[in-house]
Amino acid sequence: MVLNLRKSEVGSKFGVYIPKELADDLERIMNTLGISSKSALVREALRLYIIEHRWKVAKEAVGIIGVIYNHEISGVDEELTNIQHDFLDIIVSTLHVHLSKEKCMLAIAVRGDAEKIKYLIGKLSTVKGVEITRPLLLAVE
Repeated sequence: MVLNLRKSEVGSKFGVYIPKELADDLERIMNTLGISSKSALVREALRLYIIEHRWKVAKEAVGIIGVIYNHEISGVDEELTNIQHDFLDIIVSTLHVHLSKEKCMLAIAVRGDAEKIKYLIGKLSTVKGVEITRPLLLAVE
């Protein structure tokens, strides 16, 4: 990656090296969506990246933790429920979705201390039978 940065009162201008595969994918998606400005696309991508990760350095966060797991693994449902009971101060609600005979999804709505939410995500991720734990969280400012 090559990064050349020039700052001004209005903003910063920089160049970024992108591998051919990624550049081709970007071009194809831009054409499909009718986006003509790579600068506008990069600005929007950076905004979304910052919004997606800002909660990790914030004091408070709010959002959803998605968990997909195999409910046929012995004890997984009970362990996930027990973990949730340990975090009742930050868990607002939980939705259980049956994806198939073997797979289930939890959508856990949370609000509160960002460090405690990180700890909850870590606990959920280590349960045997959990396949993915994916947060969709925003910083509370």
